[in-house]
Amino acid sequence: MNQQIRADHPDALVKLLSAGVRRLLLFGPPGIGKTTLAATLAHQLNLAGREVRCLAADPGMPAFGPPGAVSLGVWRQGEWKMEAFEALCSLDAARFRLPLIEAVGRLAGRAGQGTLLIDAPGVMRGVAGSELLTSIVAAAAVDLVAVLLRDDKTPPLQRELQALRVDLVEVAASPLARRPGKNSRDRERTRSWDNHLADAEVREISLNQVTSLGTPPRKAPEAWIGKQVAFLQDGASVGMAEIIAMDGDSLRLRLPPGERLSSSLLVRDAVRDRSGMLVTGKRFGDSVVRYLPPSDLVPDYPQTLQGGYRPMVQTGSASVLLMNGVFGDPQLHLRLAHQRRSLLFDLGDGTRLPGRVAHQVSDIFISHAHMDHICGFLWLLRARIGERESCRLYGPPGLATRIEHLIEGIHWDRIGDRGPRFEVSELDGDRLRRFVLQAGKPGRQHLGEKPVMEGVVLDENGFQIRAVTLDHGIPVVAYAFEPVMQINIRKERLLARDLEPGPWLTELKQLILQQRPESQLSLPNGEHATVKQLAEELTLISPGSKIVYATDLADTADNRDRLIALAEGAHTLFCESPFLQRDADQARRTGHLTTTACAEIATRASVRHLIPFHFSRRYEETPLQLYDEIAAHCPHVVRPTISSVTIAAGSNR
Repeated sequence: MNQQIRADHPDALVKLLSAGVRRLLLFGPPGIGKTTLAATLAHQLNLAGREVRCLAADPGMPAFGPPGAVSLGVWRQGEWKMEAFEALCSLDAARFRLPLIEAVGRLAGRAGQGTLLIDAPGVMRGVAGSELLTSIVAAAAVDLVAVLLRDDKTPPLQRELQALRVDLVEVAASPLARRPGKNSRDRERTRSWDNHLADAEVREISLNQVTSLGTPPRKAPEAWIGKQVAFLQDGASVGMAEIIAMDGDSLRLRLPPGERLSSSLLVRDAVRDRSGMLVTGKRFGDSVVRYLPPSDLVPDYPQTLQGGYRPMVQTGSASVLLMNGVFGDPQLHLRLAHQRRSLLFDLGDGTRLPGRVAHQVSDIFISHAHMDHICGFLWLLRARIGERESCRLYGPPGLATRIEHLIEGIHWDRIGDRGPRFEVSELDGDRLRRFVLQAGKPGRQHLGEKPVMEGVVLDENGFQIRAVTLDHGIPVVAYAFEPVMQINIRKERLLARDLEPGPWLTELKQLILQQRPESQLSLPNGEHATVKQLAEELTLISPGSKIVYATDLADTADNRDRLIALAEGAHTLFCESPFLQRDADQARRTGHLTTTACAEIATRASVRHLIPFHFSRRYEETPLQLYDEIAAHCPHVVRPTISSVTIAAGSNR
């Protein structure tokens, strides 16, 4: 190092800058005081009559300007005034270092001949740190690098620093310099982004009329809402905005005044999350769908239980698990988020579902009454003894008769009035025939019929269940779980208004779901506001994620059309795929789909994730071939890892 300087006594640096050093790179780990030192230097040089500019090159925590961008500012009246920015739409300097370096070069070219300070990103390790250091020095034509250090520690990237063809100076960091915690960084970053959008106007664009650059997600509303985007004109940023809604190909966004739309749309991984914070988002779909090991491998379960790996889906509205695996009896357990309530789709072997859950199952949706789809009813019947609330069952015509016979096969002489009670609804065309049955009481009570509008068999505040009848030689029913919307409270807005969380937030969500925007709500501070005002200020609302369940259907044109319409745009389609294409004759004889048919249906329905299941046990030893055939026609099939499938196959031998 040429010199050693204390950050809290930067006079030597000021002298170097006054003596002809034109461009200074401030280099060091996060929280070491680079931003504070830049402001101190700018203030002192400005007092001496020098014009000073700064490049805020850390997109995750910029000294000024919008996060997710590199900004150029000039020191005026004791603070940085932004002159220009280059959008990255990412907070991750390491991952998107090439566009960051290019942005630094373009903005440095606009900085003129005065003093330029470069506040570098705090990436200190590996290839990313090395490339950022050397490339920023070159792109910004740096004269001097000030390396901020603590306690005489060895400089990070020491070899790269020594290889630079510029002067180096060591700066002892102030003992007061501390890196704020993650929550503090998230809040500060979000505050900067909210300031950028403070007077933003709502605008609308069509994805068909712009060229999407960067890493745009698929055309699904939940993938776009909250995304930070930028508009480019001849490679330069002319606007940064946030997506607030998506309808088909149309995007609604908030764009600050003075910034404009263009024909080039940049989008990467910066997004406002469900708590309202601007963060680095996961790649769309990551960690949403996964496979759990079969319960056979868990010590609590007997080794006789089989079925292979169990697909699991997690969305903002629900967690969904195929209880008996891809080879076992169909039973899909859907657990509603933030509620002690479950829905079941089909009632195969119930021994893997905890008994306590049986008391929390409010609704069961039966595809048809073949043994492997309804044999779990006896488990449910026993588990619900003493339960006062009715359990509702939905299914094809004749379901009530079969449930009645299953109940009457038990001698109920000691049950009294504690027998489990069931409301059974049979879907027949556009009508629901409804019955009540109770263990210990003979016969059934007919509740009459109810019209079915657009296939909706259950309509509640937070979700709908839509159904369609398919053909399996007998009527079978496929179902779609359709959440109305996902409502997330923006915690930073609560803090800004000094509002304490409490039951009033639950009431607010319920009123939003009930579409009562003009209703008044009492706030913890004694004020009153309408639901519409609070929804706009305090919530982040996104569309729900549709989950579709379909099994045991013949490969006919009518079945395909009906299922494709039901599954259109679904987050996840659970679809049967019992047979390989080479066994298509067996599929036709038994009224089932092949792998190819399953894949083609999912592709035409534009689903985000396809989870095939209800595999024939003839493939237990070689399950990967099923996924291979499906993947050849549908890239959105979710498959276990090779090691997982190997373990599953081995456990079933």
